[in-house]
Amino acid sequence: MFFQCPNCKKTWQYPIDKCLDCFVALERMETKKANVIGVSKTTVSTIQHTKVPYFVLLLEDEKGNRWAQKSKREYKKGEEIVLEIKKDKNIVAVWRIKYDVLEGIEKAIDLLGGLTVNREDDSSPAQINPETKILILPALEFPKHPYFAANTNPRFLGAMVKYLVKIGADTKNIKVAAQSFNDIPIEASAQKSLLFKTCLDYGIIPLDLSGTSFVKKTEDGMNFEISQEAFDADLIINLPILKTGKASSSENIMKLLKKENYLGLKYLYSAEEIAEKINKVLPPYLTVSDGEIIQKSNQFTFFLGIVLAGFNPLNIDRVFNEIIMFKSLPESLKKIKIEEIETVGREIEEVQCDTERT
Repeated sequence: MFFQCPNCKKTWQYPIDKCLDCFVALERMETKKANVIGVSKTTVSTIQHTKVPYFVLLLEDEKGNRWAQKSKREYKKGEEIVLEIKKDKNIVAVWRIKYDVLEGIEKAIDLLGGLTVNREDDSSPAQINPETKILILPALEFPKHPYFAANTNPRFLGAMVKYLVKIGADTKNIKVAAQSFNDIPIEASAQKSLLFKTCLDYGIIPLDLSGTSFVKKTEDGMNFEISQEAFDADLIINLPILKTGKASSSENIMKLLKKENYLGLKYLYSAEEIAEKINKVLPPYLTVSDGEIIQKSNQFTFFLGIVLAGFNPLNIDRVFNEIIMFKSLPESLKKIKIEEIETVGREIEEVQCDTERT
């Protein structure tokens, strides 16, 4: 993604707001295809690139913009980079965020075939439109500033809202929902994390799920109490932030449960059992995980610069732990074999980094 001044035609790879010479708002230049114009093989490892050899490609788009990209595969000059699109529910889309979070979200969702709505009265998918009711579920746990990476970054939430509006949604029908499963009021966390401010910036009223009505559902003897909001929405987007040593994506969707119900299930069953069965009673939902700045096991932050998306949150969590090369997997992920998970977009090895060593 590049940005161009409509007056002087200068381009930037950084998402700055205005041209430094003309002070005019920049326009986005979307890249539709990329050709390889240079290849370099690297055989010396570094802390952030431990697996060698790998290749660094010099790419050029149809408008003449150029950039470098790491690749596991060796390409030849003149080859076109072709990204395969797959709609399998178990696939995980992996994309690198360089400077523009919105581009990362767009690419990840496009690799899954785009965003559509499946309605109960019509088996065919419907396009997003101003009447589509959308429920966004960001991770909101602690009253901490965004740079601590304890909650979904407000930039990531803002980029998701921008993307939804771009493809036809109306902010009047978008709800950003959360609830507290600890003793900290959700209002305090929303204020300090700046997620509340982001909602107000886009004219969205945040929703405390604890004050909504709950519907009882049963799956194989396990009783769930799920917020009615989940069933009223045409589209649910799970928007967690990824954290080392946690199954962040599959844990965040639990916020749709009643607090007392969740605590009871957690006492009686394993995280693996709950995560497996809750997806059978919930409507289909998309997970887009924030992996730009992540929390390490010591709670220090690290710039990983990725976005993961898919319809299977357990697969997303497993891919994330493989990317950061973390060996102590959460219990809910231990039976999931990374070899059986297919990815689209970037290869795991291309974005892999041992974050605990850095």
